[in-house]
Amino acid sequence: MNKKDIAEIKRRFNLEHNNITCIRGCYVNDQGQVISSFTRSLVGMAQEEAEKYLAIFKRTLSGNQGQNLLDIDFDPEAMESSPEYRLLTDLKNTALKDDEAVESFFQQIIGSLQPEDHYLILLMHDGYDIPYRSKEDDSGMADMGTEVFHYILCSVCPVRLTKPSLSYDAGKNDFRSKESDWIVGAPEMGFLFPAFEERAANVNQALYYTRDTAEGHGDFVNAVFRSALPMPADRQKEIFQSILQETLEEDCSYEVMQAVHEQVMERLEERRQEKNSDPLEITKYDVADVLKECGVSTAHMEAFNDKYDMEFGRQARIPAANITNPKQFEVKTPSVVIKVNSDRTDLVETRFIDGHRYILIRADEDVEVNGVSVTIPE
Repeated sequence: MNKKDIAEIKRRFNLEHNNITCIRGCYVNDQGQVISSFTRSLVGMAQEEAEKYLAIFKRTLSGNQGQNLLDIDFDPEAMESSPEYRLLTDLKNTALKDDEAVESFFQQIIGSLQPEDHYLILLMHDGYDIPYRSKEDDSGMADMGTEVFHYILCSVCPVRLTKPSLSYDAGKNDFRSKESDWIVGAPEMGFLFPAFEERAANVNQALYYTRDTAEGHGDFVNAVFRSALPMPADRQKEIFQSILQETLEEDCSYEVMQAVHEQVMERLEERRQEKNSDPLEITKYDVADVLKECGVSTAHMEAFNDKYDMEFGRQARIPAANITNPKQFEVKTPSVVIKVNSDRTDLVETRFIDGHRYILIRADEDVEVNGVSVTIPE
């Protein structure tokens, strides 16, 4: 799924546009014991309460692709024999009305988690009547086809006990003691099934959400999809950085890292100009081209390629955001951290002066020190 696909589904999560037929919930304590199970409908629910449910579902499709949002691919040859895939399909096809299937699904999740807190599993079904979108084909005829996209969305949220506190009571115009209460937090993980691509269902894929980019919750993914978890974003970034540092050795210069960053930024700008909403992914060949242009030795480039293949796989594609931060360029020493806008890396350069290494920052524009505008004498 790309940004456009995700945004189209997220727009469903408001009181006017959704067609959510059923919400199933399972409240579990930190020992894995079910405290409560329930079935709800947004119809007749108080507006404030309904909006809170919708906010949780919307949050489950938030974050960055390749980091918080990961594609889970099903093996077409194994789908028919996979009990996990059949269960997901049954949940969708029955619109969560099969109590046995729902209970089985909840038990799958409970068995995969080792929580520190109580948690709430939410599962909802929606039928999206995809609006007409007229397209003129070569014959001049308009394609007015439409379909209903049936999908389920799951959110797993921590439920934590608040501390006793003083709270303002508007009715009595006074502050009163407020007892501890169990509050549902933002989802830690969840998924949408099937995926929504090119305004239609992709039954060979699901979209998985993890709030923590360093923790993918592999046991959960295995229990629900019987699929290996894609490498967490933070781990991808850590490994990629270590590959560069270990294989390039003395060739791992400031100029090389700057060139890799600028190459990613150029590719992202090209995507923006083309209005391409697919997430940008980088291959080892893209990086190798940059390394070659920077004059990295053949031996070091071969070492980089071999290490990349070993860690990620020969044809692996890495989300651009897991290679470099598209929002800023950072230069760090033990005592100083320099953060530069991604499109202005030209303001920073390195020099070797009188036996010392320096990082120089061009300061032609306004300069502030501790919030005070200062001048730099010529």
